[in-house]
Amino acid sequence: MGMLALNRLVSLQSDRPRRQQGGVSGRRLTASRTGKRKGLPCQQDDDGDDSQAGKIRRTAIKELPEDILFRIHSLMPMREAARAACASRAFLHSWRYHPNLIFDKDTIGFPFLHSWRYHSGLIFNNNAIGSEESVSGEKVHHKIDCILREHKGSLKTFKLDYAQMNGLDDFSYLDSWLQIALKPGLEELTFMLSASMSQTTGKYNFPCPLSGAKRTYNFPCALLSDRVGISLQCLRLGLCVLHRTVELGPLRSLTRLYLCHLSITWNELERLLSNSLALELLDLTSCNEIKCLKLSSALQRLKGLHIFVCQSLRLIESKAPNLSSLYFRSGCCRLDFSLVETWQMKKLYLVQSNVIYDARTKLPPVLPNIETLYIESQREVVDAPMLPTKFLYLKHLTIILRLGPDGSGAYDYFSLVSFLDASPSLETLTLDVTQRRMVHESIFVDSQLRHMPGHHHGHLKSVKISGFSSAKCLIELTCYILKNTVSLECLTLDTICGHRCYDEGGDDWCVPMADPILMETPRTLSAIRTYIENKVPSTVKLTVLEPCNKCHGKRLERLLSLSRNVISI
Repeated sequence: MGMLALNRLVSLQSDRPRRQQGGVSGRRLTASRTGKRKGLPCQQDDDGDDSQAGKIRRTAIKELPEDILFRIHSLMPMREAARAACASRAFLHSWRYHPNLIFDKDTIGFPFLHSWRYHSGLIFNNNAIGSEESVSGEKVHHKIDCILREHKGSLKTFKLDYAQMNGLDDFSYLDSWLQIALKPGLEELTFMLSASMSQTTGKYNFPCPLSGAKRTYNFPCALLSDRVGISLQCLRLGLCVLHRTVELGPLRSLTRLYLCHLSITWNELERLLSNSLALELLDLTSCNEIKCLKLSSALQRLKGLHIFVCQSLRLIESKAPNLSSLYFRSGCCRLDFSLVETWQMKKLYLVQSNVIYDARTKLPPVLPNIETLYIESQREVVDAPMLPTKFLYLKHLTIILRLGPDGSGAYDYFSLVSFLDASPSLETLTLDVTQRRMVHESIFVDSQLRHMPGHHHGHLKSVKISGFSSAKCLIELTCYILKNTVSLECLTLDTICGHRCYDEGGDDWCVPMADPILMETPRTLSAIRTYIENKVPSTVKLTVLEPCNKCHGKRLERLLSLSRNVISI
């Protein structure tokens, strides 16, 4: 809604006297605007002929029953709810009972913290204190404070998300805001402070630009169990300190817990988990003081565990009997599945070095019921081996290999046939290869294809290979799939890696491509025409995606032009 709407709303809240007849409260709500509109013959003026069909009955907002008015207002997003409160005294009254208060970069309209500016110090520096941005941060706090103090009743959702915003580094309001927000009935709480509030440089993997700032905010744990212990279902905490978990009581309804860049030790987290026995999802992101994670069998309902780059984590042990989904992006720790109850595991997402080899050699015996496997590696030193072990129930396999510039990327993609032969129930295969230069031998250098005794796959329907090139081992893998997959319906070969600008939920641009890989595109397209197209059965739809003209067209044309000029010289 922006600062303009906040200013207007706060001024209305402080305007106690009733306005004169004909003011805001006298405005009427209609199916369309009260004035005439051309092209709308059914809409008539109030003094028109009542006998004419299509007359619209106008109802004043104040004439609506209070419970209906409150219900309508409660269903509005906060931005629209605040605007409605600015336009109508009746909505201004119900605004004070609005069940969802969300203060983030979209509703506050405060400067967004771009990472490149953040790390280059162009926004935060010692001179920022007392600047105009700092003053505007004080104004934002004042507006939020007014809205909360005028609020009546209980909340269902309270979201204070300062992450990636600049200048909001005043702690003085926070205790009183939580006292207001944390009341019986609250179901969802998000409390994310600004990176400028973090304690020391590098404390939370966020270099603090306000060098010398030593302040932290200790979240008042006692308020959770004392006030919302029965109703709270979702808790998100970030960029603060959570050391006083000994003050916690039971959180009987808590099902989702997200901790991000939080200062908390394992002993403190263990107390929190022991009071959250209804927990279904635990998400830890960069909680760098946690050295071990031991989930007890008391967490009967825990189904999902997400761990994202907790740098000090060295040990994960789980006896949670119903854990079925694990997302693990490694910092330094390597997951030892012998310490994890894996019988019920259906979905596994692993991101760490050499994970492709580990997944093929170690996972089949310990994950007998796995159905979805996502593995991402930035470095592989050994190709996938052919083994007799099987993923009997694996249906969806995604392998992402992001090869760095150190030359470790001469990985034999043809060895991934090992995963296909080990997965008789496989239905979808996604392979995404990222590399900065062509390190593999091209099919045009050696066109003699290797062959491997294969098994006929009767369930594999969809295959997509992103980052496709003229690498001989990629051509061999594709030809193997076409020859041995009788159920195949769709084969997509994408010449760029990662997402595209038109992908749903993605950015407005394609993933950038290194110049050597972009220049490889014409040879890749030629390899597809020469070695793949004639092997595609009539029942299979082949889709070849060239580099996006909007994102890569001009650069590709320039590179090819330069290449032609060099050759002519």
